[in-house]
Amino acid sequence: MQPPALLLLLAAAATVGSPVRTPTAQAASAPQTVRYQLHERITIRVPATRQSAPMPVQMRYIEKKGPKCIGADQLAGAVVTAADSVDLVMHGGKRVRAAFKDQCRALGYYGGFYVKPSLDGKVCAGRDSVRSRSGDSCPISLFKSLVAKPVKQR
Repeated sequence: MQPPALLLLLAAAATVGSPVRTPTAQAASAPQTVRYQLHERITIRVPATRQSAPMPVQMRYIEKKGPKCIGADQLAGAVVTAADSVDLVMHGGKRVRAAFKDQCRALGYYGGFYVKPSLDGKVCAGRDSVRSRSGDSCPISLFKSLVAKPVKQR
């Protein structure tokens, strides 16, 4: 919550239906403590599409060794290509395949999924998972970098 919003919240709480009281001499000397506890939760919704329409230039993706973690702020979208993996599209066009230990069929039925980054702002294989919009959780077992190779026309 932003500081101006917090001030508005405190001002609204002080003025809504509460009478104005003048402190007595004894109450004015006693220290008063007010404690507010704010919580913030970040969940990133990643839009996904099915790879159904042919691309103008046919590309084939070759899997290479991938990173252990990727920054959640680098995610731009995703393409569901198989039941046991999803291709994450990063800002700048780079692709990384997130492979699941088991099949995650629920990802193909809905237009997207959710990723909850950890406190470090990263999504890591072996630690984090993606959640389908139906509520299923699919743990990420590993990431593979994808390198685009054009398919030769015959």
